[in-house]
Amino acid sequence: MANRSVLVTGATGGLGTAVSAAFSAAGWRVVAPQRRRPDPVDAAEVDAPVRIVADLTDPRDVARAAEVAAGDPEAPLRAVVNLVGGYASGGLVHETPIEDFERMLTINLRPTHLVTRAALPHLVAAGGGAVVCVAARAAVAPFPGAAGYVTAKAAVLGFAAAVATEYKAAGVRCNSVLPSVIDTPTNRDAMPDADHTRWVDPAEIASVIRFLASDESAPTSGAAVPVYGRA
Repeated sequence: MANRSVLVTGATGGLGTAVSAAFSAAGWRVVAPQRRRPDPVDAAEVDAPVRIVADLTDPRDVARAAEVAAGDPEAPLRAVVNLVGGYASGGLVHETPIEDFERMLTINLRPTHLVTRAALPHLVAAGGGAVVCVAARAAVAPFPGAAGYVTAKAAVLGFAAAVATEYKAAGVRCNSVLPSVIDTPTNRDAMPDADHTRWVDPAEIASVIRFLASDESAPTSGAAVPVYGRA
């Protein structure tokens, strides 16, 4: 039986599937909010995530998801993994409509803020825990045509650093990972001519995230960890 829970957002994506599997394999109870009603899960899959329907841009849905994640007294909530995000390219800054710019903030920053905010009281009540946020290499090495995405991911880094500072005394750590291009089917379809051998495998990132959420990384907080593969 699991003795601790982790709340994983974006758990149905290419990276999220690997992250959920890594935590399940390590004995965690995984709670995975998603926008659509989940497909029926075979009851024999004892390691399957606890799936709930939630809009992670809606504070009420997020609060409910956090309550579910913290709702098992035998497996208190000890970690949050913020994977929800998205990318859209555009023109240069002066060519990008404000609506497109703000959409990147909404997709990448708002769920991270709302989920972390809702989970923090539960983590503190459980005696501490860990938050892991997913930024991007672009946050520290921008490229043209993605100002909204670059800004949003840089904001995720700043937010994670603020959480690490504010909750250090309560025993809550917060770290970020910075992927380059992740080797997912979606990215392969979008960039079929790229050198996929240079991309980072989701399972490799998942192992880093699980480490940052575990007691093994207890001295580490406020870090921004590159997970670039060979890129």
